Amino acid sequence: MKEPAEEQGMTHEELVARKEEMLIYYKESMPYLQAQFEYEDLLAKIDEVRFKRTQYQIQMAMLMNPPQESDSPDELHQELQKERKLKKS
Repeated sequence: MKEPAEEQGMTHEELVARKEEMLIYYKESMPYLQAQFEYEDLLAKIDEVRFKRTQYQIQMAMLMNPPQESDSPDELHQELQKERKLKKS
């Protein structure tokens, strides 16, 4: 079975040179990738904090306005059933 480099007509020296070029390219790209990683990580942390803040606000709103005692699940179900009457033809 032939290696991919041999199928493309590259000699061993060309393959080594190509690998070296790729390595240099990747090493030069590292600062940009690191900056992007830090940026994305910071965005994720900001989203997490916003989510937590929203959860706290919802919890505070629920504490400040507790559900009325008369709104039990059974009563709500009965009210919905009353509203859902079908027309008889």
